[in-house]
Amino acid sequence: MGFIAPLMFIAGGTVLAGIVAMYILRLRREERTVSSTFLWNQLVRDVEANAPWQRLRHNWLLWLQLLIALLLAFAIARPFRETVGVSGQNLIVIIDRSASMGATDVEANRLEAAKNEAIRLVDQLPDGARATIMAIGGELDVPAAATTDRREIRDAIEGIELRLGGGSDMSQALSLAGALAAREEESEVAILTDGQVTVPMSATLPAKIRYFPVGSSNNNQAIAAIALNELAPGTLTFFARVTNQGQERVTRRLLVTLDGTLFNAYDLEILPGQDQTVNIDVPSTASTVEARLDGSDSLPSDDVAWAIRPSSDAIPVRFVTPGNRFLATALGLMPRVQVSAYLTETATFTDTALLTILDASLPEPLPPGNLLFIAPYRSTEYFSVTGSLDRPVPRPAPTDDPLLRNVELGEVNILKSARIENAPWAHTVIDSAAGPLLIAGEVDGRRIAVLGFDTHDSDLPLNISFPLLIANLVGYLAPGTGGDSAILPPDQELAFAVTNDISGVRLIQPNGETHEATPNNGLISFDGSLLKQAGIYSVELLNDGVVARSQRYVVNAYRESEAKITPVQVLDVAQIGGGQVGSSETTQAKAGREEWWRWLALAALIFVLIEWVFAQRSALTRLKLWWNARRSAA
Repeated sequence: MGFIAPLMFIAGGTVLAGIVAMYILRLRREERTVSSTFLWNQLVRDVEANAPWQRLRHNWLLWLQLLIALLLAFAIARPFRETVGVSGQNLIVIIDRSASMGATDVEANRLEAAKNEAIRLVDQLPDGARATIMAIGGELDVPAAATTDRREIRDAIEGIELRLGGGSDMSQALSLAGALAAREEESEVAILTDGQVTVPMSATLPAKIRYFPVGSSNNNQAIAAIALNELAPGTLTFFARVTNQGQERVTRRLLVTLDGTLFNAYDLEILPGQDQTVNIDVPSTASTVEARLDGSDSLPSDDVAWAIRPSSDAIPVRFVTPGNRFLATALGLMPRVQVSAYLTETATFTDTALLTILDASLPEPLPPGNLLFIAPYRSTEYFSVTGSLDRPVPRPAPTDDPLLRNVELGEVNILKSARIENAPWAHTVIDSAAGPLLIAGEVDGRRIAVLGFDTHDSDLPLNISFPLLIANLVGYLAPGTGGDSAILPPDQELAFAVTNDISGVRLIQPNGETHEATPNNGLISFDGSLLKQAGIYSVELLNDGVVARSQRYVVNAYRESEAKITPVQVLDVAQIGGGQVGSSETTQAKAGREEWWRWLALAALIFVLIEWVFAQRSALTRLKLWWNARRSAA
């Protein structure tokens, strides 16, 4: 234990001495009428009673006042004990709010535990210290920036909510934290997460880093895949894959509900790190299915998933190409894709198509609607082509992107690719050491993907992953067309094209809330914040307020990187002085100070109240008698 202001004991000692002196010097005489024969004896006793050391006798008020003064002296000296925490003048707190932080292996859940720990760290800060609060998981949020207002900091921490989508990439947060720490000495960075985060390679911060891991269990089973497939007319098949991310053999019951009615239940015994699948025929009249794991594990959000029946409507795709048999074959494998091929880029496209694929073609102006660029040879209004990449080695970007679902890139070779830059609206899907090879995102109300290399300059079309990648891209660029294309990750913006007869669109969330939007140049867009709930969403296309047609979307919580909830004890982030960031007290100095002067001040206040009651006991007794007399008179 230590004291921040030990000199305050001198002031406290002065107060104690003053209290004792007042009791010594205070005269205690009472005027009384007595017989003269007792006068001199009383005078002698009075002199003895007023002798200095005779008056300092047992007195409850004296002891209470001394105790109060002693407590206040300790309080203003600000006692503290050292603890694992922070003590710098500039604290940067990074809190993980991704889906894995919803695990309930700690009280409430991991996010609440992280928020409580963050508040504890803020309470340790010295007076005048500043704090910045960041929340990762989806887009980076900074609810409090370099502020000394403790109330604002607390409100910012308590306002952080769980995000099911977006992953937990720390790149932006670490970059911003490094910039803030470099501007001020005595900066510290506190990272509160379960460790299931994406850390950029060779991440180094010019500050001390404290890592506070959250969580204790890896027990999680999840519904990793679900689908309703119409393999033949009148035949509907349900498929589900359940994975066990824990380290023990478990038995879970899978409940299958069709259109709100329980259809069947299946007991699944799953080995650690293994999967179990269910593939059954279901009534052809079913339109929606819900699969739910009975029982409990540490992460309940991925224990339920939904799927909808594939739409029978054709998916119109406009294909502008000089000739590409590989792409034509991949599109032909998709049963509902209706391809309109154009062998020239000189045509002008004014009508809105759900999806246009521009294979080594760049017509002017660009067609309306969602776009897939393949091997662009020049810059456009959405990105720049600044050269070429020779023999890039493809690798998936560290974001667990659904566009790469079931796609393997380990044996793919590429001769050359366009160097794609200046696309701030997009995220990287396939990366390489020299630059991105596939990017995707949303801009101006439309979805766009750019594949940098020609399929003829790669052996990707000879790989089984090629048709899967094309199917994933079509599903992303033509959402709402049923099946996998209607399954969206949480928090992702929903954008699609509508025909000219549609005057408005209504989005109905799983909880029944509705939101409306009007077309903008034939495009509809709903912000990702409206799709943060898991469940089935309905979209009604309105013609003058009347529902012309409708379509449905599914948002499922499962994400492979978030389903792995094993707490990580060491983060691969370098700090001042070198070394990785560990979690245990053996790898962290006890830099924090936990003050407890508030408890002493509270105790002093309680004893002040006790002293007042004791000193006024006679007055309180008279007041009580008066009150009783008044009540009796009434």
